[in-house]
Amino acid sequence: MECCASSPARARSALGITAKQDALIEANAKLRSAPTAAAIEVYSGVLYEALNFSSLPAAARARGNQRIAIASALWGLVRPDDQIPAYRFSADSGIPGLPPLPQIWAESVGAVICAESGLIVDLRSGAYEKLAPIPSACAPRAVSIRILQDRNGTLSVVSHHNKATKGRITAGLLRVAKEPTSIPSLVTDLRNLGYRVQEGRPTRNGVSTLDIIVNNV
Repeated sequence: MECCASSPARARSALGITAKQDALIEANAKLRSAPTAAAIEVYSGVLYEALNFSSLPAAARARGNQRIAIASALWGLVRPDDQIPAYRFSADSGIPGLPPLPQIWAESVGAVICAESGLIVDLRSGAYEKLAPIPSACAPRAVSIRILQDRNGTLSVVSHHNKATKGRITAGLLRVAKEPTSIPSLVTDLRNLGYRVQEGRPTRNGVSTLDIIVNNV
């Protein structure tokens, strides 16, 4: 906030934006007094459009407010109903004079993730996973979801548009009668939702991986 208020040029570099987007810098400079809304209403993009949180049944929304944690480069983790202002600060941003974001967030966010009970389903993009990898202490009950596209029998990782699939997966899991408590039960729920699922290679810190294979993303 101080950087945005005192040095727009440095703020542009830190945020990765151009002078045409200076309105974003002005908004960041006023974060402390800016109006707030539920995080699920502040964030936008294909994932949130596919999730369509407001259209879910009341019970599904209640579960989402308790169980969804949205990764934020500025706030760490927020619940859908947490009140936040609109801002511009992404995983590849930086704050002049401070360490890289992974050094700021890894320990504290990792501790919050491990404190969460039950199965941990990681739907974050690679950039946000790097901010705070799932600690090895809770890796045995965590699973990372990848979206792969089947193109005539060849599987390939998709980037931007995989977010829509993750939004639909989240909406589907919020609607199931009983929350999955293990990776096998998660696989069963995903298959019942119509997804083609296969086990992938665990991550370096022991987090299981499930590949969701789609023809269209």
